[in-house]
Amino acid sequence: MTHRISRRARVLTAGVGAAALISGIAAASPAAATTPTVSCTSAKAGLADKLKKDITAALANRKGTVAVGLYDRSTKTTCTLRATTAYDSASTVKVTVLATLLWDAKKHNRYLTSTEQSLATAMITKSDNDATSKLWKQLGVTKVKGFLAAAGMTKTTPGADGYWGLTQENVTDEQKLLKLITAKNTVLSDNSRAYILKLMGKVISSQRWGTPAGAPSSVAVHVKNGWLQRSTHGWRVHSLGTFNGAGHDYMITVLTQDNSTMDYGVTTIQNVAKAIHKDLVPTTTTAARYTPTSAPSEAYVAVPPQG
Repeated sequence: MTHRISRRARVLTAGVGAAALISGIAAASPAAATTPTVSCTSAKAGLADKLKKDITAALANRKGTVAVGLYDRSTKTTCTLRATTAYDSASTVKVTVLATLLWDAKKHNRYLTSTEQSLATAMITKSDNDATSKLWKQLGVTKVKGFLAAAGMTKTTPGADGYWGLTQENVTDEQKLLKLITAKNTVLSDNSRAYILKLMGKVISSQRWGTPAGAPSSVAVHVKNGWLQRSTHGWRVHSLGTFNGAGHDYMITVLTQDNSTMDYGVTTIQNVAKAIHKDLVPTTTTAARYTPTSAPSEAYVAVPPQG
């Protein structure tokens, strides 16, 4: 590149200055890719603009790649950012594993066994990886794919070779999953939905970080998080949450990667969550809002050694 510039400089007429040369080079360069922006719509006047402004502000000066999904049934509010970008799922796929287990049991008109209930409880409330691997193996990728097809989660690809934490997911599909869990549908029974929400509502305190940050005390919180460090794209840190109460019924998905540390990703997610809760469910200044643990933890997810 330096060689071409200097050759071009020699043929320029003597009266052309450096500024003209620089502008010529700039014009020849490809245009910089535009940074995706937050997009919001709402049936409530002014809410979409406020959310777009506040989510954008929450992400200002944050490094990393962040994808956001918000849907509130009560105000028909939707916000998205990088909704179709694929991420390694880490432990957030555990909600899909449980949904698949319940969907398959419903198809065979049976209840979960006591062993399955124990594994499911450990998988969601403590993010137990061994329990997840047992259920993943029991189900098999074919059944997981069957559930994904039934749920319309067409862009989710199960991780190969038993590496469930490398399942590829995006915000659009995770929001579809959270919508299924929180409203009547033909894929999951009412009992199945209630069971998933019950377990997501009992996640241990050290793992109740992320999307619940800033949720008002008048709102019930259900969460499942995940994180994973790999040699490419650094730390992936994700959080799925559903919230209902105070006249609202909403769900938030935040997927992130290229984080320098786990805590950095957690902070990014919580900045976004606080903005969303504040805008959707305004409260008096004295009202209590959820403060997550200052020492977030998650269970390490197995990845291939070269990953």
